[in-house]
Amino acid sequence: MMAMAVLPYCMGHGAIAGALDEAKARAHLDAVAEGNLDALMQDYTDDAYMEWVGGPLDGRYRGKDAIRSVWQRFIAINAGKPRPAHFGKVSAFTNPKGTSLQSGAEYGGALPLKVWHVLTYRDGELSTEIWQIAPALQIDQ
Repeated sequence: MMAMAVLPYCMGHGAIAGALDEAKARAHLDAVAEGNLDALMQDYTDDAYMEWVGGPLDGRYRGKDAIRSVWQRFIAINAGKPRPAHFGKVSAFTNPKGTSLQSGAEYGGALPLKVWHVLTYRDGELSTEIWQIAPALQIDQ
C-alpha cells in the first residue's frame, strides 16, 4: 500500500515544469558558451550549489557569490570570448519536487574541454549544478 502512495511522486510529470526547465537549461548552457555572466547567473537560487569536478576550477562552490566567481574565472580563461560549443541531447527527469537535466557538451576555446552537465531546478530556479570534466565523453545527439 505504501508503494501505491509513493508512486505518483516517482513518476515523471512533464506538465510540472519540465519543458520550462529544459528551456532554461539550454539557455544556461548557451550562456556558458557565450561567456555571458549575467545570463549565467539569472536562474541560480541564493543558496545554489555547484560541484565542479576536474580541471583548473575543480572544487565545491556554494552561493551566488562563489558561483559568480568561478564563472568569472572560466570566462577569463578564454579572454572573455565566446567558445564554440557542441551540445548533446538533454535528458530531463521530473517529479513534483523539481527537475534534473543532464547533457554532454564539448567547448572549444583556449582550454577545450568535454563536460557532463547535471542541472537541478526547484520551483523554476537552478539550485544545484554539476560540472564533470569528462575527456572521454562521447556527445550524443
